[in-house]
Amino acid sequence: MKKLNKEELSKYNGKNGAPAYIAYQGKIYDVSESFLWKNGKHQVFHQAGEDLTEALKDAPHGTDMLERVPLIGILVSD
Repeated sequence: MKKLNKEELSKYNGKNGAPAYIAYQGKIYDVSESFLWKNGKHQVFHQAGEDLTEALKDAPHGTDMLERVPLIGILVSD
């Protein structure tokens, strides 16, 4: 499993051919293959390369959506 801090995670924003990763509760998920994350953006509000722990509290769907994408690492402190 990969270990990334927030700065490293930000490089995986889905732009210019980069993979699209998001973090949630200390875990990192690869959303690159999800059509919902085209070009690293989801529903105009969310950007890949970020920790979305707080943002998902207001999402219209549950965190069970994360079970559909690969868990690839953990988010570590600097």
